[in-house]
Amino acid sequence: MTRVHPVARTVGDAARGALIGFAEIVPGVSGGTIALIVGAYDTLIDGAGHLARGVARTIGDGMRGRGLSKAAAHFRSVRWSVVLPIGIGMLAAIVVGAALLAPLLEAYPTGTRAVFAGLIAASLIVPARMVGGRWTAPEVVIGLLAAVLTFVLTGLPRGADADPTLPIVAVAAAFAVCALVLPGVSGSYLLLTVGMYAPTLAAVNDRNFAYLGAFILGAIVGLGVFVSGLQWLLKHRRRITLVIMTGLMLGSLRALWPWQNETGGVLPPDDDLGLVLLLVIVGAGIVLGIMAIEAALLKRRMLSPEIIADPEPHEPDETAVEGELPTESAQPRSEPER
Repeated sequence: MTRVHPVARTVGDAARGALIGFAEIVPGVSGGTIALIVGAYDTLIDGAGHLARGVARTIGDGMRGRGLSKAAAHFRSVRWSVVLPIGIGMLAAIVVGAALLAPLLEAYPTGTRAVFAGLIAASLIVPARMVGGRWTAPEVVIGLLAAVLTFVLTGLPRGADADPTLPIVAVAAAFAVCALVLPGVSGSYLLLTVGMYAPTLAAVNDRNFAYLGAFILGAIVGLGVFVSGLQWLLKHRRRITLVIMTGLMLGSLRALWPWQNETGGVLPPDDDLGLVLLLVIVGAGIVLGIMAIEAALLKRRMLSPEIIADPEPHEPDETAVEGELPTESAQPRSEPER
């Protein structure tokens, strides 16, 4: 089999990141959901977890004079050749999306929400399929409870635009980034409910580096606290974790109901019902198309294969990046054990 040039693989991973970044701009759409669709979720959680623990080990062991060998092991476990292109693609898409998607949402809110509602509805098959096998009755109940929880949270009234202090910005970012890594939970919608969505978009567009610095710092802290627990769950309680994620995504459709008032309240369908249904189908088709393209590119080894999130440090398998079959240290995404 012909080996794919590393540049082509890097471009593909950056495109994955761009899709995730664009999703984070849209209230009600979770970047974690898009990460699942494009096959990068486990890899990103794994990398973020090792990076967070590596930083914590550097600070803790460094202050105690214990050396940095354990921190280095976590840093080496990050698949930098995959995570960096995805991260760069995300950042670039957030900057571009803040300038392009925000006016689109304001000018065509009903149609835009319809497209993304179709996207989320179709993407439910991703975590459901990753669970593997038939769901048990308790799993169905747990999934529905997660859906109800998200439905209630996304029904909270939106706050008026705030003028937050930098410490408040950091705290909000810490919670928003936790939403980023949970499929079905939108960090943008969380910011919208506390009145910080518009100020954050304005900070990106205006290059307000003080605001953005506080936001990034809070996001790093929140990610470090939250992602390690999620990584452990994906390693040791993977099936039930994916069941809950599926429920969260189902409940998040409440935030994308096309007809809403200015405060997010649900309205009955309008005269444009036919057009809205067509846009929902378009959104679903986009997801199915992305999934088909991803499968084809993975088959041709033009995308980096996903690995199962593992909280324990390990030496990353570079052959998985360069196009060879992965070894046990970097297992590709597979059906979980029953």
